[in-house]
Amino acid sequence: MCLIALIFMFLMITAEVITLAKKIWNYHHVNQNLVKSDCILALGSHDTRVADRAAELYLQGWAPLLIFAGGLGRLTEGLWTESEADLFARIAIEKGVPEEAILIENRSTNTGENIILVQQLLKERHLDPQTFIVVQKPYMERRSYATFAKNWPGKQFVVTSPQISFEAYPTPDIPLEQVINIMVGDLQRIKVYPEKGFQIYQDIPDDVWQAYERLVALGYNKQLIKEDA
Repeated sequence: MCLIALIFMFLMITAEVITLAKKIWNYHHVNQNLVKSDCILALGSHDTRVADRAAELYLQGWAPLLIFAGGLGRLTEGLWTESEADLFARIAIEKGVPEEAILIENRSTNTGENIILVQQLLKERHLDPQTFIVVQKPYMERRSYATFAKNWPGKQFVVTSPQISFEAYPTPDIPLEQVINIMVGDLQRIKVYPEKGFQIYQDIPDDVWQAYERLVALGYNKQLIKEDA
């Protein structure tokens, strides 16, 4: 798809939707500062820019170990044949990360499993990093934070993502409509997952939740879960 077509698709979405989506986009960011750590943990995703960001951080010297986690999840199952972690590791190696600095967990299907199976992998390797840089998509920073804090208490970590603006984020493979649907679905998960024991609680400001409700009413409901599931 050419740039003109992408711009046209962006303009087809109303100004109201853009304003609401940007409010949710901003909420999903936790805006933490990087600190040198024992390990960079890139969580599974359908966005290969996560691998680019993780490789960039390793090459800049932020941590000596790089772990990629992810098999095939709800956004990549049926779309990719190669696991998220294996693809991301290959991208990192192509960017200059030495293969011996990379560990791969390629069986998990969601964020919680990413973390739990990485714990098992590190135990098998007799490794016990205490500090982490967690890398995910920009609009999944907060859910990654809440999930890591729940599943790995006692570890110190910060969360980061590809440094991309809302306007620049959509691509032909990840169109804006899909981005908005996923962001809405992730906000719902931030609200309901603490009760299920999947994440720690995160406060959601009223205006952010109102933006969520309005977007759902406008039809951005394709990534929602049934709350009684």
